Amino acid sequence: MRDVNVLMVGVGGYGVILASDGMAEIGMVNGYDVKKTDSLGMAQRGGSVVSHVRWGKKVFSPMIKKGEVDFLLAFEQLEAARWASYLKPQGIAIVADSVVIPVSAVAGDTPYPKWDAIRKILSQYTDNIYLVPTTRIAQEANNPRAVNMAMLGFISAFLDLPAEAWTDTMRRRLPSKFMKSSIDAFLKAAAEAKAAIKAKEHK
Repeated sequence: MRDVNVLMVGVGGYGVILASDGMAEIGMVNGYDVKKTDSLGMAQRGGSVVSHVRWGKKVFSPMIKKGEVDFLLAFEQLEAARWASYLKPQGIAIVADSVVIPVSAVAGDTPYPKWDAIRKILSQYTDNIYLVPTTRIAQEANNPRAVNMAMLGFISAFLDLPAEAWTDTMRRRLPSKFMKSSIDAFLKAAAEAKAAIKAKEHK
């Protein structure tokens, strides 16, 4: 059993808290000591949402220190850049292709950075960067709100648990009308992750 520190970041309305709750439960069900804490900045209005989730044999604090994040799970690209410094050296950045343009950028005061600029910021801390096609995956699963399930699917490929450990928890937590599409999104993203990991290994 290895310790796992996951920092989930995003904006209100993208299911960050639901995903972090699910990840915490999955850890507990599979024998980990788990600690979790959330920070919501006007989340219902598109403000920043941050969740710390820690798995381990024994976890004493819910907060992850800067430079100790194993997985940065960013549900929005600009949030990935904002929290990049929390990654440990060569940690793994998993970034949804979602973009939420802030009001200042819409008004023309501050341009929203391109993905290449965000990737450059992330690359100061790690070479392990994955841009997840969550928009496409959610559409293919016929559930545009399944971005969070796609993100869980992607990170699951890096952790030592079978797919059933995740999907069984999802079946317990999710409303029946979203069950199939959410699990479809999870499995599609897990497959994308395995292909991306394999491609990276052969570079």
